[in-house]
Amino acid sequence: MKPVHVSAYIESLQSGFAKPTIKQHPAAIRMLFDCLVVGQIIEVNPAHAVRGPRHVVKKGRTPVLNREEVRALLTSIDISTLKGLRDRALIAVMIYTFARIGAVLRMNVGDYFIQGRRGWIRLHKKGDKEHEAPCVSRLETYLDEYIAAAGIADDKDSPLWRTTGRFTGTPHRMTQQDGYRMIQRRARQAGIKTRIGNHSMRATGITDYLKSEGTLEHAQTMAAHSSPRTSKLYDRRNDETALDEYDKVRI
Repeated sequence: MKPVHVSAYIESLQSGFAKPTIKQHPAAIRMLFDCLVVGQIIEVNPAHAVRGPRHVVKKGRTPVLNREEVRALLTSIDISTLKGLRDRALIAVMIYTFARIGAVLRMNVGDYFIQGRRGWIRLHKKGDKEHEAPCVSRLETYLDEYIAAAGIADDKDSPLWRTTGRFTGTPHRMTQQDGYRMIQRRARQAGIKTRIGNHSMRATGITDYLKSEGTLEHAQTMAAHSSPRTSKLYDRRNDETALDEYDKVRI
């Protein structure tokens, strides 16, 4: 295998795939051959110098909600039921801690804990990495009320976010599809027209933080981003500025 062969393969993808998808292939191939080099199966990584097509994204496309829409979403949830308490707490975790839906759904009950008189959450990321974040008082309240109503406080090693309607056997952990359907349902009930998804909650929290004079550097740390460029994709403050300028057309 030589670099020309890897390049030919990457070039063959350009007729059927988008640039972001194509860029993932050389990265995966490099990792594969790196393992073969470490294992002394081959001497040189033939994909080392091969790069995918240039693709620069300066603004994210994930739909976000403004502060009024978020408040309407949370207050519209009927918290007289366990499902309502669960959904409110789950949405709030993503908003207030900038957490990815996958990491949130992997939480067990013990991943919400008290440290220094403050509630904290522990998120399990890919590659066995962990990220801990403190809870604002409102999020603490939401989590406490949900856990108390579910009666799971002492079941530390069981899933925190469980599907409802199944009361026998091992608790069923919610999936990302469950989370997506839940958010879609809650958004419709709140009268929100923006087509949001799981990732919108994380993007909304980061955007609101930056609008409140938060710094990009701190946003990167709080969201556990490896690069500030990723955090910058959530900076949607210019959207409102652009709208104000377009509103000056008074024809």
